Amino acid sequence: MLDIPGWVFLSLAIVSEVSGTTLMKLSNGYTKLAPSLGMLVCYGVSLSALTYALQQIDIGVAYAIWSGVGTILIALVGVALFNQTLSPPQLISILLIVAGVVGLNLHMNSR
Repeated sequence: MLDIPGWVFLSLAIVSEVSGTTLMKLSNGYTKLAPSLGMLVCYGVSLSALTYALQQIDIGVAYAIWSGVGTILIALVGVALFNQTLSPPQLISILLIVAGVVGLNLHMNSR
């Protein structure tokens, strides 16, 4: 593959996953064609990019960052685009996810 750092692929995987999840909501249970097709494309890109990221980043670390950052971003998308609210326990939980992702990134290359 190209000499692209794993974190670039991981970032693409995260953005694509969040886009796919947003389109999933917009597809209204597969009743709207364009968002449904976009969702499938985004998830395909996300999983492909994650596969390339795993060539350089340990699977546990990459998957934790992918799912954690994706969870945080989609919660923010829900607030920003779909008028959802976050309760104090939900906000605290999101902050714990942020702490975990930061911790993983700080120790990504140490073994």
